[in-house]
Amino acid sequence: MAQTTEPRAWRVLVINPGSTSTKVGLFDGEKPVFTVNVAHEASELAKFAGVSDQLPYRLSLIEAALAENGVDLASVDAFVGRGGGLLPLPGGTYEVDDVLLDHSTRGANGVQHPAQLGPQIAHALAARCGRPAFVVNPPDTDELCDEARMTGVRGVYRHVHLHALNLKETAIRHAASMGRAYEDCRFVVCHIGGGISVSAHDHGKMVDGADIVGGEGPMAPTRAGALPVAEVLNYLEAGHGVAETRRLCMKTGGFVDLLGTSDALEVSRRAEAGDEAARRAWDAMVYQICKEIGAMAAALGGGVDGILLGGGMVHNEGLVADIAERCGWIAPVTAYPGEFELEAMAAGARRVLNGAELPRHYSGKPVFEGFPCFDA
Repeated sequence: MAQTTEPRAWRVLVINPGSTSTKVGLFDGEKPVFTVNVAHEASELAKFAGVSDQLPYRLSLIEAALAENGVDLASVDAFVGRGGGLLPLPGGTYEVDDVLLDHSTRGANGVQHPAQLGPQIAHALAARCGRPAFVVNPPDTDELCDEARMTGVRGVYRHVHLHALNLKETAIRHAASMGRAYEDCRFVVCHIGGGISVSAHDHGKMVDGADIVGGEGPMAPTRAGALPVAEVLNYLEAGHGVAETRRLCMKTGGFVDLLGTSDALEVSRRAEAGDEAARRAWDAMVYQICKEIGAMAAALGGGVDGILLGGGMVHNEGLVADIAERCGWIAPVTAYPGEFELEAMAAGARRVLNGAELPRHYSGKPVFEGFPCFDA
């Protein structure tokens, strides 16, 4: 642990790019000064061949929003962008250097996602005033234990894509509410929104969880979740393409495929009103979340200090009650509706600026590259 300095209300600007907008927030210490959702016209975004080509367009709109809100970049101590496009890496706060910037720009992980604009925008703004730029617990955070990586096929390993930023921040906050450090606790932490992540946290590391963009985990509003491999092969042999099947894993599965909507609130209301298809889909999703929570508790070997629920769907009190009824015997269930993504990015920068945490260096190499005993 680094030597901490005298506490100070560091001013941190955070940038979280999404599909059609970019969330921007300014924090003085833990206090949000302002947040703004900068909208981007879909017709304008469609003009760009790749995600990184959008940088000048998005940056100009963000700069205009900052000027409108009277933000002087020289008053900002650090800039944080949502990470994306990186190779698997341990969790933490990473300073944006040339390697990280290059990987986020070209999408080194092979996934084109607006999050990879985060480091680029943060770097561009920080460079103008000589301040550091960071990413915090990016989506490619991978702290799996060795046992979680193995499969029964030589050379095929499990990888992980989760809502790492919100999952870890929820765990950090809950540990603090218990008067303990995250590094001293064991939690099962869930993010339940358009995508659903269920993860095992063991003394400060996210040691297990699902590859939610690769076809693992519970069914979600926009994702199919885990599927029987033999049935997927039958699905392909029936004439469905690989690209179509991949989209079911990432964007068009779950409620979208079953019910024609990604609106979880609509599905919940339809289920309560007696729509049998909606009820079956909703109940299956809750069942699968609870089953995954049990699996993560087993991965931790029991002794779970809490089951933590975050994400937009956690505003649904019935959902929380159903999970608590099924899983409360494992550990106390606590709801944190919504998400802490902007707050989490600012908190990660503050930990480095305060000296409570050392900034990490992005190696540009995946944290895991196989087991020699199987790959030799």
